[in-house]
Amino acid sequence: MLTLSPEFAFPQAAPPVSLGVQSQPQQPPQPNQAPPPVREENPGLINEIGKLFEKSKSILPPLKSPGETMDDLNTSARDVGDSLSALTKPSLIVTGRVACLVAANGAPDCKVGADKLCQSKGYKEGKSLDTDAAEKCSPIVFVPGHKRGPNDCRTENFVTRAICQ
Repeated sequence: MLTLSPEFAFPQAAPPVSLGVQSQPQQPPQPNQAPPPVREENPGLINEIGKLFEKSKSILPPLKSPGETMDDLNTSARDVGDSLSALTKPSLIVTGRVACLVAANGAPDCKVGADKLCQSKGYKEGKSLDTDAAEKCSPIVFVPGHKRGPNDCRTENFVTRAICQ
């Protein structure tokens, strides 16, 4: 057995546990006393969430006021209205047969053909809806025994239907 003197004994009651909150006695400030030191940042969860919100202000776009939002909606509605009015201009589908020009790359250019078809009906311009193609050959191709060459025939394209404005 070990016997200890009371001077070396452990206290029987544990000090109260505090959860990070320390209370200090309130003392009236003294006129000659310096101001209390600035409190250090607490690296806890709440502080980190606060920093996240502060950083998000610079990342996210600012919220618009209700007046600004209404102005944007009015502008969008006006733009949509202008687009719809362009679509509702009177147009007509016409039929006919106008040759398409050959573009520089060898492909048919039927925009000019559609315009000519619409202009023949009294409209300003048009867009082709249907086209037709036909092979046009030199009369020599029909001679018996003639071997067909690469330049004996060519394909011609025609606009047969167009929408006019």
